Amino acid sequence: MKINSVKMPELIIGDLVAKIPIIQGGMGVGVSLSSLASAVGNVGGIGIISTAGVGFDLPEYKINPVQTSIKALKNEIKKAKELTQGIIGVNIMVALSNFSNMVRTSVEAGADIIFSGAGLPLDLPKYVTGDKKPKLVPIISSSRAARLIIKRWTSTYDYLPDGFVVEGPMAGGHLGFKREQINETDYLLEKLIPEVVREVGVFEEKYKRTIPVIAGGGIYTGEDIYKFIELGASGVQMGTRFVPTYECDAAIEFKKAYINCKKEDIVIIDSPVGLPGRAIKNSFIESAEKGMNHPFNCPYHCIKTCKGNNSLYCIAKVLLNAKKGNINSGFVFAGQNAYRVKEIVSVQELIGSLINEYSKAAEKTKPAVIDLQ
Repeated sequence: MKINSVKMPELIIGDLVAKIPIIQGGMGVGVSLSSLASAVGNVGGIGIISTAGVGFDLPEYKINPVQTSIKALKNEIKKAKELTQGIIGVNIMVALSNFSNMVRTSVEAGADIIFSGAGLPLDLPKYVTGDKKPKLVPIISSSRAARLIIKRWTSTYDYLPDGFVVEGPMAGGHLGFKREQINETDYLLEKLIPEVVREVGVFEEKYKRTIPVIAGGGIYTGEDIYKFIELGASGVQMGTRFVPTYECDAAIEFKKAYINCKKEDIVIIDSPVGLPGRAIKNSFIESAEKGMNHPFNCPYHCIKTCKGNNSLYCIAKVLLNAKKGNINSGFVFAGQNAYRVKEIVSVQELIGSLINEYSKAAEKTKPAVIDLQ
């Protein structure tokens, strides 16, 4: 007689099937590229390459930024595809100045899914032409945003979103909330997920199509994954947990910043791009808060909403510095739970621990399945 543990469900997005319902978050300026994305694909999750800052560290970028970004993204998608038979997606911020180029390049290079947030991707379907048809999944923070996107896409492009990622206020990096909303209970992910599931359900019934809702922001354990699936999510997006892995594309110093930080070190900053962001406090952030000028110049012109010459520093430059390991010349974006990280592990080890935690959480509330053979 064998008692079978409760397994994680598959995550189905259109005709794509991920063996585990985990999407690795897209972390920009070089933190999640082909190495991390392919490792996640190899264990049955969905690996994501971030297009924000792709190509910044190449010497030819200053001469021809547009073509260098296109070339770099094609190369990262190609490398990831060569390293895994799993699902590879890209994360493209609406706020990027080269948004359209990054979308077209991702389609041409064969990305399986395009995730898009940092603004409402109201015209995303218009870039998907020809034979290659990646799944399109907006990243949102409210049921209202889901409704707006569905109505715009269906009326203008006759296209129903293939899914939604709902990102809550505990996420790392730039947040889709006002500073005063971040700690309000009305914006907790636990409240947002059922709201979006209900809203999307209306359109699922109307169009007779399944639109999976994925929960993101602050999800740390397998027990968290179980909780949000019970709340109606089809899967989860996790970023913070994948940074302290051997396969993550950031420098070891970047990963150690997670291991060494304390809960009180994780703070909300006012980013030059006009959004609040969550980062690990260090000497650079402290000097910026005091108004000390880190002589500003804009070498990248990467974000439409950047305040430019009114900023004390270039957000892209300092994030690239940190990604390369020059922590004191930049800072590290991180989720609210980054202080819980204790060690660097492989992606396979991480997924194994999450599956085990999920199973234990499920067994507490559901009867075990007994195989008498």
